[in-house]
Amino acid sequence: MTATAVQQQKAVLRADARRRIEAIPPEHRTTLAVELCERLRSSTVWSRSKSILAFMPLGDEPNIRPLLELGLEQGRVVCIPGYVAANGGYGAFQIQNPDTDLVPGQFNVPEPGPECPAVALNQLDLILVPGVAFDLNGRRLGRGKGFYDRLLSEVRGVCCGLLFEEQLASAIPVEPHDVRLHCLVTPKRWHEVPAGARF
Repeated sequence: MTATAVQQQKAVLRADARRRIEAIPPEHRTTLAVELCERLRSSTVWSRSKSILAFMPLGDEPNIRPLLELGLEQGRVVCIPGYVAANGGYGAFQIQNPDTDLVPGQFNVPEPGPECPAVALNQLDLILVPGVAFDLNGRRLGRGKGFYDRLLSEVRGVCCGLLFEEQLASAIPVEPHDVRLHCLVTPKRWHEVPAGARF
């Protein structure tokens, strides 16, 4: 499959996933996000993690802010991606309070302010990963800029996709820069990606 054909297929999958997400009533989406957070919070992966890279959810992503607050209450190192102008990519920056430590970021997504210390990506235990669509082989479809894949290529911890069931696709085409996730969490299930899954 040519690179152009892959991009076209990804565009179709993004549009399909967004339509399915938009069809979820807002109040039900809130309930589903609570169920997702509880499933992750009660997992062994969460209990073993001392340092976490989370994300500030956009409107079409599960609201995982309660997990940020829980992690901070439990004394974990909680980081949020922040844009690094020097390399045109993203790094991890530790926050203490999401109400005061975040500022409007590069793409109008809240990011850690300049006073938040950087944390080496390879020191993180758990990376919570957003996306537009996912498949059960650990493939992820992002928003098309490639920022998250570059970030994920440098981490060593467990990469966990957080999603609504409506974001699952039968298969997502991949490109050389795409990074496989280790597990997926939805409101209904915890899915471990098989070690031998084709990428």
